[in-house]
Amino acid sequence: MKIIILGAGQVGASVAANLVNEDNDITLVDNNPAALQLISERYDLRTITGIASHPSVLAKAGAKDADMILAVTNSDEVNMIACQVAYTLFHTPTKIARIREEEYLSSTALFAQEALPIDVLISPEQLVTDYIKKLIEHPGALQVLDFANGKAQMVALKATYSGMLVGHSLLELRKQLPNIEYKIAIIFRDNQAIIPNAETTIEADDEIFFIGSQKSIRKILHIIRFKEKPLKSIMIAGGGNIGLRLAELLEDNYKVKLLEFDPEKAHFASEALKNTIVLCGDSADEELLQEEDIDRTDVFCALTNADEANIISSMLAKRLGARKVMALINRAAYIDLVQSNTIDIAISPQQATIGSLLAHIRKGDVVVVHALRRGAAEAIEAIAHGNTSSSKVVGKTIGDINLPHGTTIAAIVRGENVLMGKKRTIIEAEDHVILIVSDKKHVAEVESLFQVGITFL
Repeated sequence: MKIIILGAGQVGASVAANLVNEDNDITLVDNNPAALQLISERYDLRTITGIASHPSVLAKAGAKDADMILAVTNSDEVNMIACQVAYTLFHTPTKIARIREEEYLSSTALFAQEALPIDVLISPEQLVTDYIKKLIEHPGALQVLDFANGKAQMVALKATYSGMLVGHSLLELRKQLPNIEYKIAIIFRDNQAIIPNAETTIEADDEIFFIGSQKSIRKILHIIRFKEKPLKSIMIAGGGNIGLRLAELLEDNYKVKLLEFDPEKAHFASEALKNTIVLCGDSADEELLQEEDIDRTDVFCALTNADEANIISSMLAKRLGARKVMALINRAAYIDLVQSNTIDIAISPQQATIGSLLAHIRKGDVVVVHALRRGAAEAIEAIAHGNTSSSKVVGKTIGDINLPHGTTIAAIVRGENVLMGKKRTIIEAEDHVILIVSDKKHVAEVESLFQVGITFL
């Protein structure tokens, strides 16, 4: 696939890194030659220096022959104009744009083909906000991922010495979780992915990914995390787009406090929020945190625009007694450095955004892509089409499908039912198949399994 990525920032560079090794022809456009130079030294792709929305720049990038334009610059307006130019002058088939401003997103008529012809809108702030909300709603989870419009769900839990998981094989764990339909799809141990079997024994610090229906996942969390008290009080540091949206989503069901250093932003937040206590102050101010009962706060979320500020305030909040701390961190190098040390969950806007983008780029009918453990592996939801003669999967049992090494079918969503991926399960047409790909170099092989042959009408 020939893809033009507009913007060499965190998201653009991350998407390029994900796609460049998957037999895609990638051209990266940015007006910062230094940023392009850094990326071109690491990856085999083409770079163009210039303003992403200018017709001459798009022409030079090959927009006439491109299959897709992915506009992820830091400017909503540049992204929108670039998609308009690509549609009008070059007839580019698929146009995806990152849009941040709520004023634009709230107008559904704005992005119709006869207006601004953007096929897919990506809002990083909204994706991150929804992701954090799920983590708060599922205490103890490191990741919460939805498939088939929420019919199936995957959660990542960390095994601790004080919990009920360590030292038990998956077969033994079945006895502790009776009458629940679930599967442990993948385990991460010492940064290595393990596709487990019944004899696999869970060790301390393993990150374990359970998959099942939403009802099953709720039961599992209730049993495994039975000692944890329900979350009630939330403190949010940062009154920007993400912090403000999260407070709006949570304030009716939780006790929410929002800290914002900028007086104007704090005033705006106080006017916009109904049931949230808004404080103007520094989230790294130890005295302020103590005054606001940080030691009785269930979740502290550091969501400012500065990684360093988020890390410092989260570490301080944890030291002062916050039960759980989350920090929004853009730099990938920082995430591995801080997570599981003092900060409970490091949230990467890039990983949240990339999954949404990849679902529109993958071949075959791939509808959902989730990055597992910060991109170490992928969970893919693909729809099986065709029949026994035109499809490589329809009509076959899972055990008979030639899956790439390190790949497993974790679950199948058929209508309203969630079926666990067992060797004797037969895949039917229109099943939503959820696969775990532990080695991303095999993604193209997985996609090809769900591409219908020419005999299918």
